[in-house]
This record gives sequence, C-alpha cells and structure tokens, in this order.
Amino acid sequence: MRRWRRVMACSVLALMLTGCAGQAPEQAEQETLLLGFAQLGSESGWRIGNSESVKQAAERAGVQLMFTNAQQSQEKQIKAIRSFIAYQVDVIAFPPIVEEGWDNVLAEAKAAGIPVLLVDRSIKISDPGLYAGFIGSDFLEEGYKAARFLLQKTEDWDEVRIVEITGTVDSTPMVDRSRGFSELLTGKEKYTIVGAISGDFLRSKGKECMRQLLKDYPDANVLYSHNDAMTFGAIEAIEEAALIPGKDIVIITVDGEQEAIDLLIQGKINCVVECTPLIGDIVMDLVKKIAAGETIPRITYSIERVFSEWDDDVMDIPARGY
Repeated sequence: MRRWRRVMACSVLALMLTGCAGQAPEQAEQETLLLGFAQLGSESGWRIGNSESVKQAAERAGVQLMFTNAQQSQEKQIKAIRSFIAYQVDVIAFPPIVEEGWDNVLAEAKAAGIPVLLVDRSIKISDPGLYAGFIGSDFLEEGYKAARFLLQKTEDWDEVRIVEITGTVDSTPMVDRSRGFSELLTGKEKYTIVGAISGDFLRSKGKECMRQLLKDYPDANVLYSHNDAMTFGAIEAIEEAALIPGKDIVIITVDGEQEAIDLLIQGKINCVVECTPLIGDIVMDLVKKIAAGETIPRITYSIERVFSEWDDDVMDIPARGY
C-alpha cells in the first residue's frame, strides 16, 4: 500500500475550568482510498450502466472516486491518467479505448508508485508488469457463444451469408469477438462472412453500416453485431429496407441491454450474448486488494450467459439495470 487519503474526524472535549487536569482532544482517523477512474465514454446504455455501477460501488465501499469521461478519445484518456498521477491517487483503473499506445503513460504511473487495474478491455504492452490485472468479460468466448448459436440455428440451411458490424477498430472486444466468431466457422463451407464494417459501438453508425451492408450484400441472411447499440441502429435500417429483423435476417448481438431483451421477446433479435457492465463491486474489491499490496489474479472474468429465442424463460428475465 503506497499511500492513503486520510480524513481526520476530531471531537473536541470541553474542558471544565475546575481543578481537574485537562485532557487532549480525541482524534478518530479514518483511512479513505482514492481511486482515479478514466472512463472511455458514454457511447451506449452499456457504458452508462458501467459508469453508474462503478460510482455506486465506490460509494458502498467507502472509496473516494475521481471519475473522468474521455469521450471516445485515447488522447483524453491518457491526459486523465496523467492528471491522476499528478494528484497522487492510490490506484488508477480504466477501460482502454484501444489495445496499443499505453506504454509511456503506464510507465509514468509505475514510476510514481501507482498501481493500475484494467477494466472491461485489455491492452498490448511491452511490459505486462505495468498493470496489476484485468477485470471484465471474456470477449473471445463471447465470439464463440455467438457462433455456437448460429451453427445450431442454421444447421439445416444451405447457405449462410453473414454481415458483421464490429466495434471500435483495434479495441479488445472488437478483435476477440471477431476472432472467436470466425474461428468456429472456419472450414465450414456454407458459412461466409461476406462483409464487415466498424460501427464504433455507436447506434447511429450501426444504422449507417447496416444500410451500406444491405446495399453491398442484399442476399445476406445473418447479422452479427458486436454490441446492442449498433444492433438497434441496424434494426432500423433493416426495417427501412422492408425486411423483417429476426426472420429475413437472423440477428445475433452482444451486451444484454434491456432494450435488446425486449427486442428478443418481440422476435426482432434471435440471440443476445451477455456482456455485463455491472462489475463495480468486483472493481472495488480488487482495487482495495491492490492498494493493500496484495497480489490479485491476472485475469478476473465476469459470469455471463446467453439469451436466445429458444429460452422458455425470456419473459422472466429480471430487469437488466442498463
């Protein structure tokens, strides 16, 4: 543990002007951990839910939180991390926008003696010792889950022509969700990913991408979308093209926002691969251990499931909270 913010709560005892000896005031010292959290943006309901989870968990855990929003800019996120270093926070946590470009700023954090926790996304870095660990989803497994559903759904199909709307280029979820999905389809002749476009995890771009994909590949019959926000935009484009989402085009999405579950119930989405943003309590637990000098697991994965049109209990899925 390198340092703690201390809040001094002093109770001053009144001294009676009598012949009794005076007593020194009692002081109660409470240690408060200071966490700098550099959020990457607020591009979706998932990300907003993630931010709220972190804020609420910090309050429950008694952790003082310095929270910033980089608005989808790696430059702003690096600037925020450097401000945390200057302020001498106890721990830095952040979901990296992309995988590369973090060596210098994390070396600065290490030189300052401030441990770093990666949240939601991972990085490629020359020295793995520049961060303490990672907490988030297994994005590769999410790609596998999406492919497993598709293989079962289209078992009797003659030809499967897939369009893919990917996340932010070079981000961990984009890379691993694509890799896991394509790995399970490799060698199966009837499956072809005919086109892929990055929608940057944004609803508006998801709609633009789907319009272009429908124009370029009008015979596509499957959409694999890397997050719900892009899927919502894509569904708008599909319906504008007088096609029926979930029927004319099978739709597989990742995240599990409430709107996605609602569309699954309506039959407009066929499969939702869960990627929970509600990891704030786990983040706080790991942050406290790091600050106390404990070694944490290198990787901590969230527990997640798959929701599909085949589930008998979709109507009973609890409110998602995001």
